[in-house]
Amino acid sequence: MSTAAGTATVTEPSANTTPPGPGMRFTGAAANYLDERTSISGIVRELGRKVFPNHWSFMLGEVALYSFIAILLSGTFLTFFFDPSMSHVTYEGSFVPLKGIEMSAAYASTLDITFDIRGGLLMRQVHHWSALLFVASIGLHMLRVFFTGAFRKPRELNWVIGFVLFILAMAEGFTGYSLPDDLLSGNGLRIIDGMVKGFPIVGTWISYLLFGGEFPGTVIVPRLFVLHIMLLPALLIAALGLHLLLMVINKHTHFAGPGRTNDNVVGVPVMPLFAAKAGGFFFVVFGVIVLISSTFTVNPIWNYGPYDPSPVSAGTQPDWYIGFADGALRLIPPGWEFELWGFTVTLSILIPAAILGLFLLAVAVYPFLEAWITGDKREHHMAERPRNAPVRTAIGAAGVVFYGVMWAAASSDLIATHFMLSIEWVTHALQALIILGPIFAYWMTKRICIALQKKDREIALHGYESGRIVRLPGGEYIEVHQPLNEYDRWRLVDYVDYKPLMLRPNARGKISPVQRVRAILSRWFFEDRISPVTRREIESDGHH
Repeated sequence: MSTAAGTATVTEPSANTTPPGPGMRFTGAAANYLDERTSISGIVRELGRKVFPNHWSFMLGEVALYSFIAILLSGTFLTFFFDPSMSHVTYEGSFVPLKGIEMSAAYASTLDITFDIRGGLLMRQVHHWSALLFVASIGLHMLRVFFTGAFRKPRELNWVIGFVLFILAMAEGFTGYSLPDDLLSGNGLRIIDGMVKGFPIVGTWISYLLFGGEFPGTVIVPRLFVLHIMLLPALLIAALGLHLLLMVINKHTHFAGPGRTNDNVVGVPVMPLFAAKAGGFFFVVFGVIVLISSTFTVNPIWNYGPYDPSPVSAGTQPDWYIGFADGALRLIPPGWEFELWGFTVTLSILIPAAILGLFLLAVAVYPFLEAWITGDKREHHMAERPRNAPVRTAIGAAGVVFYGVMWAAASSDLIATHFMLSIEWVTHALQALIILGPIFAYWMTKRICIALQKKDREIALHGYESGRIVRLPGGEYIEVHQPLNEYDRWRLVDYVDYKPLMLRPNARGKISPVQRVRAILSRWFFEDRISPVTRREIESDGHH
């Protein structure tokens, strides 16, 4: 029934309308009860309005999250059957080559999971491949954030939390890798024991504390088990939750384009579109992990046997994410040690430990270091193209090469045997690369970035080469350039050209040494950058 002049409309209930059933009434009542006491609808509404960018690189963080979920699911299954004990037992399982051999209960239970528990081998491999993917995706996600400048204000804290997640993921992987008490993991623990004992005075006592006495002791596997299933996962979940919370508060960065500003993110809202896409992507990631796990063997502990220091082979390698630490030890020349006050100071361990510590510290504090050098206190919500920050991109490339050389050094013996080279020459070549490689990578990357900036400036002013030659009335031949559309031009010119810091005296009229160093670093950071094309230049060139 309608009223006059269309001021109001009343719709009569249809005779075919079905009243809600008891199940729907109960669900609605429960939802109302929960909402009145938690205000959860407001949280859901706010999260649902969050915009998620469409760029493919943002999926790397999703891969890390989904692989972590796969780790939790598969790890829960394995916990039901694993026995974290180093007590000696005689294996009587179904794997014939090891039947009758004495081993730890931890190794025997791992063999039982592999060969006697239905689906056990698949779950072990899902767990291991998920862990590898988790660390790899976090690393790639951090590289994406670094090279696009997405760590700048107000996201410095989230960068630090992401770095902590990366360290926790490596620790979680190493503790899980060491639990089976097989030959390979035992060798890894022996390396850790040797590194700890390399620290003067305190090293021996720390080793006794970790292993409960002389290596390997009887408590290391139970202790690693507690770390692996309780403490480290709790810290990971807490850090991951805080990371996601700050991401919601600070919003995502996004790339330049028409209509995109610091306050105007272009993407899709979380509810309902992105939630549906994310759900589908989770099953894709989980399906790929299961496919890999059912096809490719990883960590075949039954081939290694229980831990015994006598049959150690030269080809034993740690998981890839720990390789850089092993490689740093292999690159130090032998004989770097001396005695001081009756203590042996082993520089072959202390120097790699110091280098790795400084390298990781530099990664953690880089956002604050760059902000101090540049004096940039603005908020940034636009992702930079790597070419538009040549020095930062070059620093990142040098760091990747430095990490990669250490990673390669962890397999120096395999490189020598596979390519029939001398192990000494392989080591010497890697020792040279660890110094010269980052320098060359920095120089080459910076040159490439500046060249790309020059190319972008030329394209923004004159367009793309069309290949069509035109003769002018005066007889001159020119190539006609195809003009850019608005989106392509915006992508090339929409970035801010910052300037080096100016030396200014303090309140007492003096310039401190710290200010001079900061000014020098600022000039170095901004040197050789190509200024972006201005709108006046574009209009002038278009008129011409």
